[in-house]
Amino acid sequence: MKQGLWMAVSLGAVAASLPVQAQETLDSEIVVTAQKREQALIDVPQSVSVVSGATLEQQQAVTFQDFAKLVPGLQLEQSNAGEGRLVLRGINTGGVASTVATYIDETPFGSSSGQNNGAILAGEFDTFDVARVEVLRGPQGTLYGASSLGGVVKFVTNRPDPDAFEGRARGTAESTDGGDMSWMGQALVNLPLSDKAAIRASGFYRSYGGTVDSIGTGGSDVAKNINDSKSYGGRISALIAPSDSFSIRLTALLQDFDSDAAGVVDVDPATLGRVTAGLTQSQFVPEFTKVKYRLYNGTLDWDLGFAELLSSTSYAVQDVTLRDDLTTAYGAALGVPSDIGLAQMTNLTKWTQELRLQSPAHETFEWLLGGYYTHEKGGIFQRIDLFTPGTLTVDPDMPQVADIFTTSTYEEYAAFANATLHVGPRFDVTLGGRYSHNSQFADQGGTGLLAPPALESTSSENVFTWSGSARYKVSDTVALYTRVAKGFRPGGPNLLPPGVPAGTPQAYGSDSLISYEAGIKAETADRSFAIDAAAFHIDWTDIQLFTVINGFGLNANGGKAKSDGFEFTATLRPARGFVFSLNGAYTNARLKADTDPNVGGLSGDRLPFTPKFNWNANVDYSWSLGGDTEAYVGASLRSLSKQRANFDGGFGALYGVDRPTVPAYEVIDLRAGLDFGRYSVELFAKNLGNSHGITDVATGGGLPVAPGGAITAGIIRPRTIGITLGAGF
Repeated sequence: MKQGLWMAVSLGAVAASLPVQAQETLDSEIVVTAQKREQALIDVPQSVSVVSGATLEQQQAVTFQDFAKLVPGLQLEQSNAGEGRLVLRGINTGGVASTVATYIDETPFGSSSGQNNGAILAGEFDTFDVARVEVLRGPQGTLYGASSLGGVVKFVTNRPDPDAFEGRARGTAESTDGGDMSWMGQALVNLPLSDKAAIRASGFYRSYGGTVDSIGTGGSDVAKNINDSKSYGGRISALIAPSDSFSIRLTALLQDFDSDAAGVVDVDPATLGRVTAGLTQSQFVPEFTKVKYRLYNGTLDWDLGFAELLSSTSYAVQDVTLRDDLTTAYGAALGVPSDIGLAQMTNLTKWTQELRLQSPAHETFEWLLGGYYTHEKGGIFQRIDLFTPGTLTVDPDMPQVADIFTTSTYEEYAAFANATLHVGPRFDVTLGGRYSHNSQFADQGGTGLLAPPALESTSSENVFTWSGSARYKVSDTVALYTRVAKGFRPGGPNLLPPGVPAGTPQAYGSDSLISYEAGIKAETADRSFAIDAAAFHIDWTDIQLFTVINGFGLNANGGKAKSDGFEFTATLRPARGFVFSLNGAYTNARLKADTDPNVGGLSGDRLPFTPKFNWNANVDYSWSLGGDTEAYVGASLRSLSKQRANFDGGFGALYGVDRPTVPAYEVIDLRAGLDFGRYSVELFAKNLGNSHGITDVATGGGLPVAPGGAITAGIIRPRTIGITLGAGF
């Protein structure tokens, strides 16, 4: 998953009601902010999934891997906490720029450009004390801007409440098959300061025991459970609302991930079968990754009567510091007896400002006008060290291989508008558009045997995206809709020396897609049954790909792809306390033209890490034991069909086989608990069948990955059994 400068120089709306806690009432209405105003989900003419905070807690879903199963069509490529690539509707060809945007409340998080590894650093916010996670499928360029080709994942946090004091704490212990114990704790407090102000603060600490061993293959280290990790942080938010029409919310979020070795194992390049019976890899240089999030936001909301004014100002920091083991990949090429490590820092600071003016809800016409500005400053700093074997001491007799850098800036201005015309009580049409201008700068330099020349480059472009939808409400509980929308991903500069051959692109342009979808959202009058479904077709053009042209590694545009599919969620509540849901997706995403041979994709090839079929079944039942005591039991089953790994033009030449096929796998989770009112106890089992489903494959780009001709693959966490104790007041 790790890429950067070194590689560069060498329901309809699906899931209207995903499994919610069995205790939740049948008459609760699901509210979302997908169109940047609060609306009932049935009134939103696009594909949206909602997972409530209650569901996330009950299913112990605190990471991307945990809650991806709750969202049809959402895939994750990941082998290390804090480093993950999100994929929606199959829109993925690898590379370093995101196709899925991540938001927390009103703030976009992560890089918008292709200069700072944004694709593999999706914002993985802890889910404790969130109101819900909204997943918007399909391009969202009109309201959410750049890098939302496939969709948006939006974390909506709980607001401070001036009306009531609240305090909760939870503690968890987990035992994982073949690994060390894991421990977690979370707590929150909501403190009213008056009837006009409140503060809400929450914090968490999670320590995950390692599960993978290094067993000395090819002279590598011998060590047990080397992939332990921690995540910790907190959020504090203050709300000041001097009147019903005016409020200010100030929020600070801090979150860190500290990981040792990645959760990968050595596998056969042809079959992806493990090369040993256990979970093992080959570590020569101990690895680590430290990811840091810092986010500060101020949101002003002012009801002017004729319209509502919203201002959101944010400053975000995303830093990654890591050490990778390059001994196998570069040992033979450099011809040295040393262990080889890559030290890397990736830094991003990002200012954003958004202003919106929107009309109140109206029976005839609603409108929204907005402006957006962002300024990003990023850097990737890499050093290759030659260590005395078996140590982390730099060998003084060996030369400096490379100490290199790339820095970049990205600046964007945008204006957008959205309008809905209600043509009678049951039919409405929504149109939207967004114009944006971005300008970018990048430079590079460094020292050492493999250092690139000192270079700099610039780029700029203007982009217009649009969307249109129509919704017909058959009844108060049944709606049909169609939607067509365009999304884009910014281009950027390439760093090339003077005098390069003609035809070598000095910059690469934005890629874009147009999505067509039609869907239905329906439920019975008593909400005991709901069915949401959508079908879609996507045309993707000028796809951004990392390739080699005239001997230079660079980003370029080339080729086309398409994705066709169907998504659904069905929810059944036959009796109070009983909830059954089934969600799934069929996604046929493939290239429509050959890529450059250095990329390795051919027309008709499946796009990476997108199973044709994935589905998830959930069942939960709760009942009263008398007084304030409630009990519940539940189970989940997730199934994914086979997938293809990333394109890699050098893989076949090195291993003599086509790019790997990731085998299908299933995961079973169980849960049960007692809620005594102020106290609770929960038991759970994740991955009960001890599946070793693969979530990432390192193919090497033509370089060896592990000793003995093996490659590495990230896997899901083995069978884990745990208990959570909770208290509230």
